Amino acid sequence: MSPAEREPGDEGPAPATRGRLVRWGALGAAGLLLLGSPLWGPRALRRLDFFRVQKVEVVGTRYLAPPDVVRNMRVDTTASVWDDLRPLRERLRGHPQVDSVDVTRRLPGTLVVRLRERLPVAFVPGDGGLRVVDARGVRLPIDPAASRLDLPVVPARDTVVLRLLGELRAEAPELFDRVSDVRRVGAELRMRFPSFVVRTTADVTARRLEDIVPVERDLARRGVRVSELDLRFRDQVIARLQ
Repeated sequence: MSPAEREPGDEGPAPATRGRLVRWGALGAAGLLLLGSPLWGPRALRRLDFFRVQKVEVVGTRYLAPPDVVRNMRVDTTASVWDDLRPLRERLRGHPQVDSVDVTRRLPGTLVVRLRERLPVAFVPGDGGLRVVDARGVRLPIDPAASRLDLPVVPARDTVVLRLLGELRAEAPELFDRVSDVRRVGAELRMRFPSFVVRTTADVTARRLEDIVPVERDLARRGVRVSELDLRFRDQVIARLQ
């Protein structure tokens, strides 16, 4: 369209407006180059007060207190979100209660910590009282009294028993919550529930233990009380009456 054919008001951006657009475009391009450079971009940005760490957000804790997580990170008051995050991750991974962790940035001044805890599965007697352990038998720094935990008691750090309790907690938590203690007797495991004992083999799985649930419901419906449920025989649940 020739200049003579343009409609009124269709003259395009004024020269001053075009100049501002060009300048903003250049600044935007420079910013993208700065952010996109893996070498000197973060190095330059971490000098800016705008990117100082103002907040640490902790996601995924259950027994760990978020302030304890932040203390373990040891974030310096002059830290920038553009600092190397690997040392922070490594410090948290060294905590016995942390199973996995990731630390990311949320601009302009927030670090986000997403972690998964190693969950307690049992109390094990130790010097001075009961100790809290996870499915690997590792002692967790959890105060039983302060946390009001209700866990099965295991006489020793038996990895077979603890592995089973970890599996049971993950796959059948309602059943796990009812176990009061577990002990190995020869080649057997004996698990105490509120009103009966389960006898089973050391290689039992959580799925196999769930076989007691329909049997227990059927016996309760018929008003039959049992002292023991025996899972040692394949595909059977044998009930011994009181």
